[in-house]
Amino acid sequence: MSAKAEHYDVIRKPIITEKSTMASENGAVVFEVAIDSSKPQIKEAVEALFGVKVKAVNTTITKGKAKRFRGIMGKRKDVKKAYVTLEEGNTIDVTTGL
Repeated sequence: MSAKAEHYDVIRKPIITEKSTMASENGAVVFEVAIDSSKPQIKEAVEALFGVKVKAVNTTITKGKAKRFRGIMGKRKDVKKAYVTLEEGNTIDVTTGL
């Protein structure tokens, strides 16, 4: 498997919410990442895919909620988010798509 494919396995998709838009005003971008990915892996993947310099990576794991699916109890998957802070002068426009 190529290195580029591995980077796409680490970074799933950008998260566009009100909170992530507020974070982008401070030079941070929010991505959904693989649950088993580490901060150095995330930093390497973002730098390789977008050609930017990463200053810091903060992560959070949101536990999946218990929900009813057609009357049967189920559970949503756990989601790991990465708040990637970029160096001054670097930007990623997530609204245009990858």
